[in-house]
Amino acid sequence: MIAELQIYDSLSKQKQRFIPIKPREVTIYVCGMTVYDYCHLGHARVLVVFDMIVRYFRAIGYQVTYIRNITDIDDKIIARANENQESIQTLTQRFIQAMTDDSKALGVLPPDNEPKATDAMPDIIAMVQKLIENGYAYPADNGDVYYSVHQFKEYGQLSGENIDELRAGERVAIDSYKQDPLDFVLWKASKPNEPSWSSPWGFGRPGWHIECSAMSVEHLGTHFDIHGGGMDLKFPHHENEIAQSKACGHRFANYWLHNGFIRIDNEKMSKSLGNFFTVRAVLKHYRAEVVRYFILNSHYRSPLDYSDQELELSKVALTRLYITLRGFDLKTIELDADITWVSRFHQAMLDDFNTPQALAVLFELSHEINYQRQQQTDTAKKLANLLYTLAGILGLLQTDVEQFLQQGQSSTQEGIDSEWVLAKIEERQQARQDKNWALADQIREELTAKGVILEDTAGKTSWRMA
Repeated sequence: MIAELQIYDSLSKQKQRFIPIKPREVTIYVCGMTVYDYCHLGHARVLVVFDMIVRYFRAIGYQVTYIRNITDIDDKIIARANENQESIQTLTQRFIQAMTDDSKALGVLPPDNEPKATDAMPDIIAMVQKLIENGYAYPADNGDVYYSVHQFKEYGQLSGENIDELRAGERVAIDSYKQDPLDFVLWKASKPNEPSWSSPWGFGRPGWHIECSAMSVEHLGTHFDIHGGGMDLKFPHHENEIAQSKACGHRFANYWLHNGFIRIDNEKMSKSLGNFFTVRAVLKHYRAEVVRYFILNSHYRSPLDYSDQELELSKVALTRLYITLRGFDLKTIELDADITWVSRFHQAMLDDFNTPQALAVLFELSHEINYQRQQQTDTAKKLANLLYTLAGILGLLQTDVEQFLQQGQSSTQEGIDSEWVLAKIEERQQARQDKNWALADQIREELTAKGVILEDTAGKTSWRMA
């Protein structure tokens, strides 16, 4: 029997039992990409993490409605289009396609709907109008419309930010049209040669925050289960979303989920800091499934430190799992929750989607498969299908085994792929631990035939080319 799911809610700042609004149904809204450039690894983490969450909900019997929006109009998009001397639509369509290609490569399933901000203008304008009518927003003399933060007494609950401290840190002179330095724009009056839409306050375009409040309501209603996104969106984006939606009388989201940053040298990876790697640049050196494994090998809320070394370790680990499946006729099977491996896998995932612990279960299962194979039992085949099925819940190990392993033997500058060598060394070490000396010798001979010399010292194995 599967236990109850516990998830960490960023608003209450504690783990809570997940109770859906409707039994066995879950509605999820995740803030997507602003499409003015290629996705970097920070974006990849958002894509993979919430894909994992959606996959797991479906695996345990939930009917999921997953919405992930696209911001296709904002200051950065306009600036980049002007810089490139191309239309905004040409720019955004190119990067929407690039994002779709990157997502597909990473094994990310498409959301149920992917609304664009430019298609939501009637809903955005209606929401701004309602905020004005409810006394939470005001048109300014410059043609903009602002949200009045001091009117919303719960402001700061999600992020933990103190309003008085925030106000003290603001420079009031930056925008003299605001009644309060913390007020944020809901509708921007258009500048010459900018795209614009007609509204009761003149021609303009929406501010960033109002888009998601309007699109989530349009596709999921005024009350839905989960709102998610990257940790960097807690403030001000998600804080402002709550203020906007609740000021319209919406119950909004029951749970807030945020994935942690990807860091380089202990700094958040971001385009603004210039310390980012695009997904497609990384995929020139590492397979997409290796990147997916690298992301899932850390808990989604934890910081994730990027390095080539970590990706190399992910390559070896993933290859080791594929080697375990080699030679089996694999198929997806129905999972029996009473089976120890299944129970332990779910125990990990039901604890706030603990993928590192779930992967640890898969590796223990892999070890058992290898043992049973050596004993030439029928159990090995059954466990291999179990490993294949459980890994599939995480979007892993679904590539043809021989295809994956053959790709690992592609040539490098040294004439042999280091990933394949490391995987073979790992397989040999496992054989030696199991006292399967025949297999260990066979692997050494296979490597020697490829020109790889193994050196065993102090319990460790190193290698070099002959």
